[in-house]
Amino acid sequence: MAEQDPGTGCPRGKKELPAFTWQVRANDRRYHAQSKKKFAFCLSRKKYRGNAIKTAKYNLLTFLPLNLYEQFHRMANVYFVFVILLQTFPEISTVPWYTLLFPLSCLLVIRGLRDLIDDIGRHQSDRSINSRPCEILCGKRFQRQKWRHIRVGDIVRLRKDSVVPADVLLLCSSEPSSLCYVETAEIDGETNLKFRQALLVTHQELGSEESMAAFDGRVTCEEPNSHMHSFTGTLEWRGQSHSLDSERILLRGCRIRNTDVCYGLVIYAGFDSKIMRNCGKIKRKKTKLDRMMDRLVVVIFLLLLLTSLGLAVASGFWARTFQEKHSYLAAVYRNTSPAQQAFLTFWGFTILLSVIIPMSMYITLEFIYLVNSFFINWDLEMYYAVKDIPAKARSTSLNDQLGQIEYIFSDKTGTLTQNIMTFKKCCVNGTIYGPGTGHENKQPPGPAWDHHGEQKVDVMLLEAAQRDSDPVLREFLRLLALCHTVMVEERGDQLVYQAASPDEEALVLAARSLGYVFLARTQDTITISELGRTRTYQVLAMLDFNSDRKRMSVLVRDPQGSIRLYTKGADTVILERLRRRGRSEAFTERALDLFAEETLRTLCLASKEVSEAEYQEWGRRHHEAAVLLQGRAQELDRLYEEMEQNLQLLGATAIEDKLQDGVPETIQLLKLGNIKVWVLTGDKRETATNIGYACRLLTDDTEILEEKEISEILQAYWASNNNLSGSGEAPGSSPPSQQCPEASCHRRRAIIISGDFLDKILHTGEVLKEKKGWPWRWLPRGRTVGSQEQGSLVEKAFVDLATSCQAVICCRVTPKQKALIVQLVKKHKKAVTLAIGDGANDVNMIKTADVGVGLSGLEGLQAVQCSDYALAQFCHLQRLLLVHGRWAYLRVCKFLRLFFYKTFAGLMAQVWFAFHSGFTAQPLFEGWFLALYNIFYTSYPVLSVGLLEQDVSAKKSLEFPELYVTGQQDELFNYRVFGVTLLHGVGTSLTSFYIALWAFEDHVGSKAVGDYESFSVTVAVSALLSVLVEIVLDTKFWTVLSFLMVTASLLFFCLFSFLTQSIDAFRIAPAIFCFPDASWNAFTDPYVLLVVLLSLVVNTLPSLTVHAFCATVGKATTQQKIHLKAKKEPEPSVELKAHVPRGSFCRRSSYAFSHQEGYAGLITRGDSLRVRASPGDSLQAKASPGDSLRARATRSSIPEGTLAMSPPPSPSV
Repeated sequence: MAEQDPGTGCPRGKKELPAFTWQVRANDRRYHAQSKKKFAFCLSRKKYRGNAIKTAKYNLLTFLPLNLYEQFHRMANVYFVFVILLQTFPEISTVPWYTLLFPLSCLLVIRGLRDLIDDIGRHQSDRSINSRPCEILCGKRFQRQKWRHIRVGDIVRLRKDSVVPADVLLLCSSEPSSLCYVETAEIDGETNLKFRQALLVTHQELGSEESMAAFDGRVTCEEPNSHMHSFTGTLEWRGQSHSLDSERILLRGCRIRNTDVCYGLVIYAGFDSKIMRNCGKIKRKKTKLDRMMDRLVVVIFLLLLLTSLGLAVASGFWARTFQEKHSYLAAVYRNTSPAQQAFLTFWGFTILLSVIIPMSMYITLEFIYLVNSFFINWDLEMYYAVKDIPAKARSTSLNDQLGQIEYIFSDKTGTLTQNIMTFKKCCVNGTIYGPGTGHENKQPPGPAWDHHGEQKVDVMLLEAAQRDSDPVLREFLRLLALCHTVMVEERGDQLVYQAASPDEEALVLAARSLGYVFLARTQDTITISELGRTRTYQVLAMLDFNSDRKRMSVLVRDPQGSIRLYTKGADTVILERLRRRGRSEAFTERALDLFAEETLRTLCLASKEVSEAEYQEWGRRHHEAAVLLQGRAQELDRLYEEMEQNLQLLGATAIEDKLQDGVPETIQLLKLGNIKVWVLTGDKRETATNIGYACRLLTDDTEILEEKEISEILQAYWASNNNLSGSGEAPGSSPPSQQCPEASCHRRRAIIISGDFLDKILHTGEVLKEKKGWPWRWLPRGRTVGSQEQGSLVEKAFVDLATSCQAVICCRVTPKQKALIVQLVKKHKKAVTLAIGDGANDVNMIKTADVGVGLSGLEGLQAVQCSDYALAQFCHLQRLLLVHGRWAYLRVCKFLRLFFYKTFAGLMAQVWFAFHSGFTAQPLFEGWFLALYNIFYTSYPVLSVGLLEQDVSAKKSLEFPELYVTGQQDELFNYRVFGVTLLHGVGTSLTSFYIALWAFEDHVGSKAVGDYESFSVTVAVSALLSVLVEIVLDTKFWTVLSFLMVTASLLFFCLFSFLTQSIDAFRIAPAIFCFPDASWNAFTDPYVLLVVLLSLVVNTLPSLTVHAFCATVGKATTQQKIHLKAKKEPEPSVELKAHVPRGSFCRRSSYAFSHQEGYAGLITRGDSLRVRASPGDSLQAKASPGDSLRARATRSSIPEGTLAMSPPPSPSV
């Protein structure tokens, strides 16, 4: 069966094709309310959902049945119910059934309350979101209502800084040409502004509330789906059809920016919206130890049944032999045959031995999980004082899983980075400016433009700019102020910039801080202030950025009439287009190496002067290319390439994409702990690559595999495992040496792939090899079941390749693809995964991973609300995993081992007693001892181990992250450890029982002690003291509480023995208190004390011998050597450097200019510009004909006398 996508249930081997059956009628609620669709058999439901969302799992009616159903997925709970049912039969009952029902009820109530508290939080979150205010068109006017009242087909009015409540079709806005600027931080993590534009027809016709109320357009589009970046549909209105795409749609979760008012038609609401389709479902998470415990319960239960069966069969034979030997007792057995006797004995032993899986262990374990969660909450090292945010364990049942993480899947924006770009350094004319060059930073003083400055700048650079004596520096700063697609808006006396990329904004802000202030732009002019002098440049052409060109240029005419081309871009493309390569250029290249060593985002700046004749000829051809219907893009690229030649290098800039504090150090520590970090981001490839170097996921000697190389490797991988003959063997079924001949080299490899490439891998089964050069042509063609299986094999091959590499970076991935990557690793590697993110786009990934961590970032609290643990900073992850996670795993494993040991050691004596009591199910111990053994007598020392045990301190845990590997390899609790614990407990019980039996056999002490009660007490005390000594020997971290717990256990035994064995209690209820003065009679006899001492010594000597042998003779493992080193060395503080100096550096591709196409098209069309009235200005931008909502004037700041040249007639851009 094909693997299914999380959250949708759609087979992953078969990609959904959109069906254009979704019809939306504006202002027609009745139509949408009546539409139905079938979803199961003959049942139907409303086709169009409301906008209310529900992420909670339970309600008042479903909480009890659903929660019980989930809880009884634990095998232990089913086992306990089975034992309680057996206890209801008087013939085989050993204790009243309600005495077992009470602890089980407590266990179910504790877990149920925990789930209820979590779900109440989800209900509150849902209520908060559904109650957000919005404006809905009702009749002929807009009314203020709540999000949950929105329906498909409604027209909503959205205001500035409001969140879009549903997926809506933009109808019009208050901006020119009905543009709408949105921030999509909660969808793709990017904080730079994006624009959406309404259709021209709706922009022109829908300018008032009356026209909105009369709007009756019909939208036909694809059914709701999870594709965030695609939308296809048509709008039919007034007999005409208009095509729609994703550029017309505002997605739920976007925030309206720099647009006062906009209007939209609701297309998808609630769970049909694209962001909710990507959220996935809440799943109950179980740890590896949980799953192992479920299997162990089955194993122990089968052993218990086999033991009971063997004892029952022996009981039947013994009863027959006894009846034959003692015929005078035939009347006693008149009503039961040996077979009946064996049948009843079987169930009696089943009940008697059922305490081997004690309920108290599960109750105590819940308490340990809870307290360890409090330790996380109380850790001041994970408290972020800047924002007053502590760490919070939102789930209390996954703490031990934190100590077994193998893969971390991290978002980039807001998780690894602060998404704050800062102009850090630059190199101009052979001089490097910036921090580390011996100059202090300070704000620009003095000039009239200093109130605009926001970024600190190098003092030497500031002074050089103010002197204005270096023409190269002047051109450098002028380029920063002119060559961009930034929009400017004036708010009061402040200029606010809107950029398509935070990189561009950082460069414009740096120029502003140095006195070159970008003031205003029109369709064909740009106005800047140069050291207080306002100058207007005529924009002749804008050569916008794209991912292939990796550069942008602007062709301008200055006020003196000369024409210059200003270009900025990646060093790899700028340096090869220079006119000459002299000493200054060589120095700049060395500076680029230095910048890249510091993982700064580098950018080269160049310019050239263009003659009037050259421009006229080029402008004519540019105009002709701009109006071509076919091949327009290719012809324009050719012309751009022609113009951007013979450049003169001005310098280079270095921008810092600020990482969160401690990110590189944290990733280094995690890598030393054998934890692999994968970065999954919706950002661009270049940005993701740069962050990979900045946080040290990638290094200089890392071989980065491109998508084409990955295809070739997978092809060879496939061929070597299948020989292209359909052998049916999965990639990876061969020994590693055969399937990965270069596995040793893979540690220096890294994979960087896009979401589109990943989609091809995930949907290989449906890929038809249409092109000869298609990278997947080596796969068999056809849409058969076999092709789906082959697609799964390709998935496994890809996962094997990816996991063998040093780092994996996935860029341009959707929220669902993030979850699919996590699911792939879980499916094919059976590894424990952790996902960390801070936005709504990370929710699905967080839900899918074994452990989800949400960061309280700038993108809202959606990630935190769906997470298992909430942190304020990524760097806190190192302490969460390497300290709390490792300690929790150590504590839980040692707790389980000691609990099983003490249970087997104390209660397996029941089995040995059966061999000497006619194989009857008579208990060896007093009923009160059986009831209190796991609750008061031995639980407290084991509890203190589960709460406080440490092998090394927190500092040593961070200093030696290699210790973390123990949890990844399941070394502390596995089937082998359980088997050794079982044998150890059985050995202890055998020793305690048979030494006492040997001592009591045919012997009467000085006080005539030799009865059954004294024998029972002697065996019980021998086993109890042996268990306590074993716990004491196994405890590595002693506190006052640990000492008190051991002391309390002994005191409780003495106290309850005195109370339950007193003569007064026996007189009141002889059937309940049936061991009068048994302990007193036994332990006042020195002979019994010596027997107990002998048992204690014999039980303790093997443990001491094993420990001594391992310490002196045994060969220590690597982990044990590290552990020993961590214990012996003093505790220095963990000192980590910010940057590791590197020698040769061959990578300079981490350029800052890494965004998609900017606003050049909008600027040159004039769509983004508001109407301005400026007398005497010949360069007045014209508004679009439908700007009926608003026409605002934009101040130009052009002084009198400034020359503004008119464009030539031909190159109208």
